[in-house]
Amino acid sequence: MTDIATLLEVGGPVAALGGGAAYARAKHPGIYWSTVGLPMSTARLLSSYGSVMEACGLTVAPSRLRVLAVKATTRREVRPVPPRRGIIRPTMTGLRLRLRLAPGQEPADVAASAERLRHAWGVHAVYVTTIKPGVVELRLVGFDVLRKVRMPRKVAADFLKAPVALREDATPFVRDYRTVPHGLTLGATLSGKSMYLRHLVAGLARQPVALVGIDCKRGVELAPFAPRLSALATDPDQAAELLPAHIREMEDRYDLIKARQGIAPATPDEEVTSDIWGLPEHERPVPLVLLVDEVAELFLVATKKEEERRDEMVTQLIRLAQLGRAAGIYLEVCGQRFGAELGKGATMLRAQLTGRVCHRVNDEASAKMALGDIAPEAVSAACAIAPEQPGLAIAGDTSGGWSRIRTPYLPLADAAKTCHASAHLVPDMPALKPFRPNVPVRLVEPLAPVVKPRPVTD
Repeated sequence: MTDIATLLEVGGPVAALGGGAAYARAKHPGIYWSTVGLPMSTARLLSSYGSVMEACGLTVAPSRLRVLAVKATTRREVRPVPPRRGIIRPTMTGLRLRLRLAPGQEPADVAASAERLRHAWGVHAVYVTTIKPGVVELRLVGFDVLRKVRMPRKVAADFLKAPVALREDATPFVRDYRTVPHGLTLGATLSGKSMYLRHLVAGLARQPVALVGIDCKRGVELAPFAPRLSALATDPDQAAELLPAHIREMEDRYDLIKARQGIAPATPDEEVTSDIWGLPEHERPVPLVLLVDEVAELFLVATKKEEERRDEMVTQLIRLAQLGRAAGIYLEVCGQRFGAELGKGATMLRAQLTGRVCHRVNDEASAKMALGDIAPEAVSAACAIAPEQPGLAIAGDTSGGWSRIRTPYLPLADAAKTCHASAHLVPDMPALKPFRPNVPVRLVEPLAPVVKPRPVTD
């Protein structure tokens, strides 16, 4: 009985701790990492750093001065020199540390060994970033952050920037219109494309920008955001009237820029500009973001008359994509498929859309349309997205880089509430007033009195 009691006293808590750790690792990986994974990975890294670097081929022969110093002071063997390690910085999702590369090494050598480092230190993934010449940063991610997305609490919010998703290296994916003016987002039904657009609208709604929507699905996607929209077209006929208004607005802004360029010779150089951002703040027009949902509906035609209308709209979209950035007009084009089969001008328009986000698609050709011309190796990653992971996407740009991202869940009611609360930020743009959506007025029910009145009796 004494042995059984001792076994229960010792084995019971151990089994409880083991079971709790296993449950936390499966259901709450963040808690497991903070309590168990972080200390274990840090201990592995500190105890095996030199041997792991040597096994990965990331060491170099020591200098002659180092060899002479070691031989003069000790009799131990002179070992190869690994990159100098900086301070280990723990995070909520992993670890960060900087390495100063040894002479003759390059960041590509460390990036090529990332998979070996992941297994050696027992983490989910290792990412390498170049900080400056000779210095790289290792970002160790302790668990799969895309399985259950939680955006960082502190995200640097700035003008014309909207955090919309989380990258696989646990950093936020921020849609920056000043850096990437125009974007293309593709995805099949229930792939998370609408959730991406929802986050984008909610992020921009709090900023002093004009939001314009073209939603040819009768407005079912963008109509809930009507209080914050400066204009909304819900079918191709309305879009054919709205796009010329954007062209006129762009031309007016270019006239404003030209007027600033034609100033007196004595004007300082910093006041000469080629876009709206060089104009004085009191003269600068408000930036405008045009959101196009289901762009294929603008291309599909059934009659000769509709074909002429299609050609006009495509030409106007191409002009906005080519010339809109300097005028502060940005495009965000969304659809299920976008390629040459849509008709004349489709590929030309796609070439102007720098930012690319590809959610789950129905065929490989759709993934090639989104990513094949900028990051061919990302096409297979986009085709591997499972239907059980809505919101997961591949984000790339014309630099050739790409990464996996996933958009967190945002209820439509919350996004609509954000747009309703920021309705006062809708700018006054006379050119778009005829297209302003009708916002139904919410009737406020009178509050019932707390104390019921009683009739006065004689």
